[in-house]
Amino acid sequence: MRMNRRSFLKITTGAATAAALVPVSAAAPKRNLRKAIMYSTIGVKGTVLEKFRAMQAAGFDGVEPMGAMNRDEVIAAFKETGLRAASVCDHLHWVKPLSAPDEATRRLGFDGLVHSLHDAHAYGATSVLLVPGVARNGVTYQQCWERSIVEIRKAIPVAKDLGVKIAIENVGNDFILTPAQAVDYLRAINSEWVGWHFDIGNVGRRGPAAEKWIQALGQRIVRIHIKDYSAAPADPAAKGGAARPKLLDGDTNWPAVMAALDGAGYTGWAISEQPGNQAADVATARDLAQRMDRIFAL
Repeated sequence: MRMNRRSFLKITTGAATAAALVPVSAAAPKRNLRKAIMYSTIGVKGTVLEKFRAMQAAGFDGVEPMGAMNRDEVIAAFKETGLRAASVCDHLHWVKPLSAPDEATRRLGFDGLVHSLHDAHAYGATSVLLVPGVARNGVTYQQCWERSIVEIRKAIPVAKDLGVKIAIENVGNDFILTPAQAVDYLRAINSEWVGWHFDIGNVGRRGPAAEKWIQALGQRIVRIHIKDYSAAPADPAAKGGAARPKLLDGDTNWPAVMAALDGAGYTGWAISEQPGNQAADVATARDLAQRMDRIFAL
């Protein structure tokens, strides 16, 4: 069939007009990302089940419990709501760090990691978030590196037996401050059962940008925390992350982050760790979940 110039222009003009009418969210590629929320950031008051019900109503698919919660209560809440365990956060890694100078504290930290691995297995989660150590208060960077690796290696057989990965988080612990250091740390451990739990908001002020971390870590990323940050100087009166901006109101370059995650082939759980006042009830938690949807569609 021959097509004259007028017919060609009519068809192509119509196609262009139709494409322009398609909403951006509909035109964007569908990413295989599932929304979850860190349990300790749920601001809703009540029992574990009541908190889970609120997050289900808000539009979340999963929850990241803390280690050493009442295991039966958590399992029952997952079962009743249909939510899934996105990960488990080690409950002792800050107070009993694997980098501690004394062996007794390190032992308690190791036991906390093992407990969290067993919790994850019981909930059907496949990773545990671990802050590997703290390089301050008399602990040097090198000591943190060496001590934490020894303890993590001891936990690897447990992780392998349970089918649960240990996922190292980048956080404000004065340790692992660059993507290159993160890659070197994982290479030093040298186990398929140890990967990275990348927190997007935690690298905002210190740099490099989150997308640079993602590009460097690539498929070593096991889980991600969805968190925004502000480049403005911190308010000395603000406590913890209470003043952290809402998702999309901060300075994270979300299009670049999402492009980097696509390049790394990341799929699966994306876990919110915004302050509890952004999930204080169903309405605020729904706003948080919807902001995550908007980010995923960029």
